Amino acid sequence: MKARQHFFDRISTLNNLPTLPHILLKLLDACNKDNVDLDEIASIIDKDPALSAKLLKLVNSAYFGLPQKVQEVNQAVVYIGTSGIRNMALCACVYEAFPSPKRNGRFNLKSFWWHSLRCAFLSKQIAAGLDFEHSDDAFVSGLLHDIGKIVLWVSCTTAYEEVIEKYQNDELSLMKEEARLGATHSEVGAWLLHRWNFQTELSDPVRYHHEETNRIAQAMPMTQVIYIANLICKDDEDKFNVGVELADQFFGLSLEACRTAKENADAEAKEIADTLGIDVSTDDSGTPVPDEKDRKIKNDLVVDVRDISLLMGSLEGFLAAKDCSDILSVIADGLGILVGSHQSLFFLADREKDVLSGYVKDPSGRYVSARNLAISMSLRQSLLVRAIIEQRPVNSFETELHEPLTILDEQIIRRTGGQGIYCHPLIANGDLVGVMVLALEERDLSHLLKNEKLLSVFLHKGALALCLDQLKRNQLKEIQTTRVDATSDLARKVVHEVNNPLSIIKNYLKILEMKLSGEGVSTDEIRIIDEEIGRVAELLKKLTNFSKENTPSREKTEINALLADIVKLTKEPLLRHSNVKIETDFQTSLPMANAEKAGLKQVFINLIKNAAEAMQSGGTLLIRTCLIPPPIGSNRAAGRTKANGRIQIQFIDDGPGIPDAIKEKLFDPYVSSKKGEHSGLGLSIAFNIVKSFHGHITCERAADKGTVFTIELPLEKGPTSGIVE
Repeated sequence: MKARQHFFDRISTLNNLPTLPHILLKLLDACNKDNVDLDEIASIIDKDPALSAKLLKLVNSAYFGLPQKVQEVNQAVVYIGTSGIRNMALCACVYEAFPSPKRNGRFNLKSFWWHSLRCAFLSKQIAAGLDFEHSDDAFVSGLLHDIGKIVLWVSCTTAYEEVIEKYQNDELSLMKEEARLGATHSEVGAWLLHRWNFQTELSDPVRYHHEETNRIAQAMPMTQVIYIANLICKDDEDKFNVGVELADQFFGLSLEACRTAKENADAEAKEIADTLGIDVSTDDSGTPVPDEKDRKIKNDLVVDVRDISLLMGSLEGFLAAKDCSDILSVIADGLGILVGSHQSLFFLADREKDVLSGYVKDPSGRYVSARNLAISMSLRQSLLVRAIIEQRPVNSFETELHEPLTILDEQIIRRTGGQGIYCHPLIANGDLVGVMVLALEERDLSHLLKNEKLLSVFLHKGALALCLDQLKRNQLKEIQTTRVDATSDLARKVVHEVNNPLSIIKNYLKILEMKLSGEGVSTDEIRIIDEEIGRVAELLKKLTNFSKENTPSREKTEINALLADIVKLTKEPLLRHSNVKIETDFQTSLPMANAEKAGLKQVFINLIKNAAEAMQSGGTLLIRTCLIPPPIGSNRAAGRTKANGRIQIQFIDDGPGIPDAIKEKLFDPYVSSKKGEHSGLGLSIAFNIVKSFHGHITCERAADKGTVFTIELPLEKGPTSGIVE
C-alpha cells in the first residue's frame, strides 16, 4: 500500500503530457493569428487527450475558483483566454520539441491519439443515439479513457516501453505489468482526473474501461458506453464482436447499428486527422505508422520553438527600449534571428504630413531619420505604399511578374544591397505605424515566406511598441503645451495683481520725495527704493516673456548667415572661459526660412549658452543645418502644404546629457537641469518662439553621450524658395 501511495506521489509532480507535433503546430498557428478565433482553438484542443486534460485541469483549479466544474473544452477556452492558451501551447511545444533522450519510439503516440479520437467520436455517437442528456461528456471520457498510458510512459519511460513492446497485444498481461510498475493505466487515469477535479461521471468510465464484463453490467450507462466504444474501436475482430454483444445486451443496439456508428466515427476522426495534417495510414495490425512527413513536422516544430525562444529576448527588449531608435534596433535584431538578415530599413508614418519617413542606421548604430528618404503616401505604385494600402507583405519578385518596379523601389533595392526587397506593413490594432523593408535574395524568398506567420507576430509586437512610443511623445507635446498655457495664464494674473500695488507704491514714493525735497531732506534712500521696485517690475516682465503669445512678423531669414554671426560672437569667449569648442556643419545653398530673425537669434543663443553650461569641464558643440526635402512622390506644383520641405537645425553637445526625468518636462516653465539660480525659463521661451513660427523643437540623447536639440522650421513659401535637390 505504501509503495502504491509512493507511486502516486511521484506522478503527482507531472506537469506536461506529450501531444502530437501536428496538433501543436496547428494550435500555435491559430493562437498567433491577428483575429484569434476561440472556436477554432477549442476545436483543435478538444481533439487531443493531453491538451484537453491539461486545459480542463487548469480551468477547474483553485486559481479560477469557479462555482461549477467545467467539463467542456469550448467553455474552458473562454475562461482561460487567448494569452493563457498560447502560453499553454508554447510550453507543450517546448516539451514535445525537446523530449527526453531515453524515448526510443516504442510507444506510438500517433496510434494512441488515433484510437482515443475514434473512441471519443464513437462514444458520442452511441450516447447521442441513446438520447443521453450530455453526449459531449461521453466524447470527453472517450478521448481521455487511456490518458493513464501517457502518464505511465512519461513517468516510467524505459520500463513502460519495454512492457508495451512485450505485451501490447495482450491486455491482461499488460495490465498486470502496469500494476507492478505502481498502478494500471485505468487507475492512473481515473486518479489523475479526480485530482484535476473532474466529476465522477467523467472519471468513472476511465477507471472501469478494462473491468470484467459481468461487473460492467452493473455500472452506470456512461461507463457502459465508453467500455463498449473502446472494444468496438479496437482493430481486432474478437473484441469488436464482444463490444457488439454488450451493445445489444445493454442498449439493444444491432450489429448494423454498431458498424454504422463505427464507420461514422472513423470518418469524423479521419476528417480531423486530414485537417491537422496527420497521416493515419496503418500497418497490418491496424497501427498508424510514422512516416517522413511526421519527421518533417517534428523538425518544423523544433524550428518554431527555437525561433520563438530566441525571439523572447527580443520581445523583452521592447519593454526596455527608451525611444524609437531602441525599438527599431530590437526589431532589426529579431529579423536577424528569424530570417538571418540585418539589412533593413524602416519607414514610419507621419500622418500630419501624409508621408513615410525613412530611418537608417548612423555610424554609431542608432536609427535616425534620413533627411532625403521621405515618401509621399500618394505614390501608390511603390511597393512600400502598396504594402500599407493592401495591409499585407509584398516583395519585388512577386511584383516583377505583373508590372515593372518604380524607380523609387529600384533605388531602395540598390540601397539595401539585395537582389530585391520584402515590404511588411507595421500595423498596431488597426492603426498604421509604418513599413519594414528587408533586403532579399531570390533564393531566400521561400525560407522567408515559410516563416512569414511568425515574422508577422513579431512585427506586430514591434508596431505596438512604436505606436506606444509615438503616443507617449504626442501626449508629452500636449502636456508641454498645456503646461505652458496654464503657467502663462497664472503668470499674467500674478504679474497684473503685483503690478498694481507696485505702481501705487511708486506713486506714493514720488509724492513723498516731492514733499521731503522742499524741506532739504536727502532723498537718496527713496531713489534706491524706487530703483529696486523698478527692478522687481523688470523681473516680473521677464517672468511672462516665456508665455507671451507673440505674433511675430514673417520675414525671409538666412539660417546659415544668422548662425555664422552668432558663432563668430560666441566662439572665442566660450573657448577662452569655458574650454568649449564650437564646430559647424552647414549645408550649402540652404533655402530661406519663414521665421523672424530676432526670435531665432534668441533661441539659438539660448541653446548655445545651455550647451556651454552643461559642459563644465569643456567639450564640443556641433551646430548642423540641412534641408529636409519634400517627400518623394509629392506634387509640389499643386501647392500642397504637406509637400513642403523643412529646414533642420541641430545643436549637438558631448556633455553629460539630461536625465530622463528632467527631459520629459524640459520645455516646461521653471524646469532646469542646472543647479544654482537658474530660473528654467529659457527653453520654455524657445519652445514658444519656435512654435509661433509653425516649427517644432525636440530634445534627444546623443549616440554615446550628450544632448541633441533639433529645430525644424518651415521654408519661405513661393516659387523662389531655393529648394535644391
